[in-house]
Amino acid sequence: MSKQPDRTFLADFRHRFLRGLAILLPSVLTFWLLWAAFGFVEKKVAEPINSGIRQGVIYFAPRVLDPSEQPDWFTVPEERVREVIQQRRAQALPAMSAEQIRARARAENFREWWNDRWYLRFIGLFVAIILFYLAGVLLGNFLGKRLYERLERLMIRVPGVKQVYPYVKQVVEFLFGENQKIQFKRVVLVEYPRKGIWTLGLHTGGAIRKIEEKLGECVTVFIPSSPTPFTGYTIIVPKDSVIDAPLTIDEALRFVVSGGVLVPEHQRGLGDIAEGEGPETVAPGRAAVGLPATMRNIGVAGIGADQAQPGIQPGKTP
Repeated sequence: MSKQPDRTFLADFRHRFLRGLAILLPSVLTFWLLWAAFGFVEKKVAEPINSGIRQGVIYFAPRVLDPSEQPDWFTVPEERVREVIQQRRAQALPAMSAEQIRARARAENFREWWNDRWYLRFIGLFVAIILFYLAGVLLGNFLGKRLYERLERLMIRVPGVKQVYPYVKQVVEFLFGENQKIQFKRVVLVEYPRKGIWTLGLHTGGAIRKIEEKLGECVTVFIPSSPTPFTGYTIIVPKDSVIDAPLTIDEALRFVVSGGVLVPEHQRGLGDIAEGEGPETVAPGRAAVGLPATMRNIGVAGIGADQAQPGIQPGKTP
């Protein structure tokens, strides 16, 4: 055997760098996305709730507690009031009453007191969770659903809202809904983007009636893209040109996300045979059966010739 030439330092560095990147990047991206989501919820949901709680405390504190029981942040010395009045006069700012100055000073004092206790910021997050739970309870019963449906009908009549709300609702229901309206029925193969190139797709349902009147019976197929399978293209193809693929939805999505790397062990085809092993060495039983001639002797979209099922007909579930 001929001796393999030694790799250069740059080649070795590149190989190890890419290997480390492939190992660590999924974990880093996962934690980054979680941290970004937490920051969004904290700033856009929890912080407004915390601000409302602070305003409520400032409003009710003098009405509930005796003057002798007022906290330190509530007390505003007269010297500070006079100092603020003089500063506003010197800067030619609009005049403020002493009570307005005290209210603003109390809000600043209370905000500083609140920020010094980092654990208090989780109050808003806890309140948000409780509110979401209560909304689910109230809107989950029959009466709540009917009231919310009427509210939705009023909302979609508002210009601007009707162009956005229905589509946002579909995406949210697809991601979090218990009874998802958007469902993938099965994995299929279609010749896309041109004849001779076979692509994995997800059958979502039938086609639009007006289209079927012109083209005959058709199906709608979603073509996912790598590495984000929930973005892609929606195509309409004749039903008899679709071939069912012997893959589950999860297997197909993993295959797309990985760019074709994650192929189920039981679905490895001739494209995954060892280097140097020719077709003549393939074990019996690995012949392509039931697939078009253009798909034989190759691994098509993660479906090997050895896994083709006899009798698969276009447009029919195996």
